[in-house]
Amino acid sequence: MPKAAVQSAYGQPHEVLRVVEVPAETPADDEVIVRMEAAAMHIADLRTIVGVEPFKFPVPRTPGFEGIGRIVRIGRHVKEFAVGDRVFPALASGTFREEVRCKATACMPAPVGDAIQLSLLTVNGPTAEVLLEDFAVLEPGDWLVQNAANSSCGRYLIRLAKLKGVRTVNVVRRAEMVEELRELGGDVVLVDGPDLATRVRAAVQNAPITLGIDAVAGDATQRIAECLAPGSTVASYGSMTNRRCELDFYLLFRQDIRLVGVSFARQFATRRTPEAVRAMYARLADLMSRGELVAKIAGVYPLERILEACDRAAQTGSDRDGKVVIEFKDR
Repeated sequence: MPKAAVQSAYGQPHEVLRVVEVPAETPADDEVIVRMEAAAMHIADLRTIVGVEPFKFPVPRTPGFEGIGRIVRIGRHVKEFAVGDRVFPALASGTFREEVRCKATACMPAPVGDAIQLSLLTVNGPTAEVLLEDFAVLEPGDWLVQNAANSSCGRYLIRLAKLKGVRTVNVVRRAEMVEELRELGGDVVLVDGPDLATRVRAAVQNAPITLGIDAVAGDATQRIAECLAPGSTVASYGSMTNRRCELDFYLLFRQDIRLVGVSFARQFATRRTPEAVRAMYARLADLMSRGELVAKIAGVYPLERILEACDRAAQTGSDRDGKVVIEFKDR
């Protein structure tokens, strides 16, 4: 029987999450069963286990937003895939389990390449893409500024911007990350601090910056906004501090700075056709399989050690320094 991590209630993982054997799934006519190779673990996954709003899902359930695997069974009406095809299963389909059942139409073809890296494609990759494309008109030579630049999304953004010719100012919290992100392609890398805007202006020689990207929130949002030209946008896609975004009214009033919240799923629904979404994923998957987009990996754990994986994913800064991935070995 296949195994799955099952969350019985809301609470800390050690209290409510267990790996158990579950009955083998039978696909409906329009479904596939995906044997997982790897599944990425995000802070959002931990928040679904604890039950933090708006991450509450009905329990019992299996957590896991994304991953990669191969189809082992298909429904009789499925035409787009065959047994043996490698796919990204549907988003938020409970990927912390050996076999995932989901709609065939919600899956996407996956390329050859490292399963650990590819398991991170369907969340961080498109988030970086929509941040770069949807909130400012950026031409080659233009600048953007982002914090949380050492995150997986931040690293993808550096590489995607470089491919487009857009220059990046990258803000980190630890000085030891500066050289590493420069080597990755960051044009300017600075340690966050109260004088950030002054140092940014000096680094870009007062060139206008029309897009700020914030994943830290709290007073870090204000510091990113202070770096921007009048009429610019701060795009907020996360809250590493678990605090509200703080932005001074007079900065908005005098400089016409706008703060917008970013959900890549909402951007998909409102700005892209399903065909365009699939084309984006195909391009990102190709870049990842060729090593153009690389996430830093903090640890890889088998499903049986998922509680250790949760502990590691909950750490921050140098204690974790990368993504946590669940790897499934063939039995």
